[in-house]
Amino acid sequence: MHSHTRAMIAAATFAFITGKKVAGLYDHSAGRDLRIAAEFRGKQLQGFDGDRGVKFGGTLPELRDEGDRTFVSFESDGSTVKGYDRGSSSFYEAQVTDGLVQVYDHGPAAWFAYDVQDAESASSYHRGAADGR
Repeated sequence: MHSHTRAMIAAATFAFITGKKVAGLYDHSAGRDLRIAAEFRGKQLQGFDGDRGVKFGGTLPELRDEGDRTFVSFESDGSTVKGYDRGSSSFYEAQVTDGLVQVYDHGPAAWFAYDVQDAESASSYHRGAADGR
């Protein structure tokens, strides 16, 4: 699975499980911040990968990556999301714990971790920085 697909899954999982908007991710395996946003409303997920300049999202249980022009299945069984990336023909699982999303990619049989910057935290941080806090 592509690293950008795992990041898309991480952002989508956080938005879906918590109901909060994603304003960015920190990819621990790459050691860098990712410009990625996601929001979940009803059965619709909307997202934008700023590093690639492409949209992703759709009506669950399917997400479309406009950049790769592929679909990823996305199904929840409570606090865990599972699915299949048609682009790489590989399965994944994802879970959220305290602002950290872990994605298990069955292709390389490895875990990948992402810290989430949610929109509420980002706006309160910027307000605090403007106030000199």
